[in-house]
Amino acid sequence: MAVPKKRTSISKKIIRNTLWKKKGYFTALKAFSLAQSLFTGNSKSFFCNKYKR
Repeated sequence: MAVPKKRTSISKKIIRNTLWKKKGYFTALKAFSLAQSLFTGNSKSFFCNKYKR
């Protein structure tokens, strides 16, 4: 017979949720930083054509 799993505590749920949100925040921060460096032309690790010919 199937037995239901134990419920996850609220504190664990909050910890996992904050880690998940932090991961998304830092990913967005990296993307924004890359966009800024591309826009200003200071990017050294990403190559793109500035002018279309």
